[in-house]
Amino acid sequence: MFELDKITRPNILTLQPYSSARDEFTGSKGIFLDANENPFGELNRYPDPYQRELKKIIGGIKNVNENSTFIGNGSDEIIDLLFRIFCNPGSDKALTFSPTYGMYDVAAGINDTELIKIELNKDFDIDFEVIEPFLSDPSLKLILICSPNNPTGNCLNPEVIKKILEYFNGIVLIDEAYIDFSETASFINKIESYSNLVICQTMSKAYGLAAARVGMAFSNSSIIDLLNRVKPPYNVSELNQKAAIDTLKRSDEFESNKKNILAEKEKLLTELQSLNIIKKIYPSEANFFLVETENANAVYNILAEVKIIVRNRNEVVRNCIRITVGSAPENEALIKVLKTI
Repeated sequence: MFELDKITRPNILTLQPYSSARDEFTGSKGIFLDANENPFGELNRYPDPYQRELKKIIGGIKNVNENSTFIGNGSDEIIDLLFRIFCNPGSDKALTFSPTYGMYDVAAGINDTELIKIELNKDFDIDFEVIEPFLSDPSLKLILICSPNNPTGNCLNPEVIKKILEYFNGIVLIDEAYIDFSETASFINKIESYSNLVICQTMSKAYGLAAARVGMAFSNSSIIDLLNRVKPPYNVSELNQKAAIDTLKRSDEFESNKKNILAEKEKLLTELQSLNIIKKIYPSEANFFLVETENANAVYNILAEVKIIVRNRNEVVRNCIRITVGSAPENEALIKVLKTI
């Protein structure tokens, strides 16, 4: 049975979070002499530490209550905070799958947490029978699942994920950075069904705000309270909050851009399939393809020489490169060079 207090680090449970000036007075108008700010300038005031306006807009789009939403300085902050809240350094463990997003490994190392890496099967999916023996380990506190997965592009079997949520008494993070490009349903509507579930999404991909660093976590209010307790007081700047709000209000532009990317994705797939140097293109529900070539290092270097930069994943998946779907001219330039190899 999942019990939040039992898997949370004791020092986090007793932690008194920093109380900022904007915690004590939450109004937006007045003569502010409480936070030692400079009275002059356009960016002289601290931002809302809880991003209330942004959460309200996100809640309307995602159909999630504000108390179930956390805004991070990118998804990477959310990942790091989960390690810091639930994993005792030097003794607890986390588990993820391979290949997957490399930041899980980095976050585990920073937080002195052993990261168990389970190989995905030949279809880049999870075999429950392989991970089941790990689920009863009391030192295992956190499981990280990327779906759609990076760098493979596929969504992982939702029925297996549900079994993990049901059998595991620790925290399960489902990283849905690419879910906006997928036809597979998000797990966001399951946060009330599973008390150990955290969903992570981002505005860096489909919303085109990678430079703004705005990540979103969705969970029950008890886990959100812990994230708010541990985060820095002003973790998302006013500039980035406004950028996110402005982008979310332009829903027509978001839908148009996404439609364009998905259309270009289909065209790019057709072009790649016609090339002799391409041995395999893995199925993708994201805005990229994992592509197997005859020699990934050589292909990467040839493209880099003409300033077309793809991601060389040869050390992760043998002879594979990862190609992001670009604009029509960018994709055409890529194919033109690949045809010469």
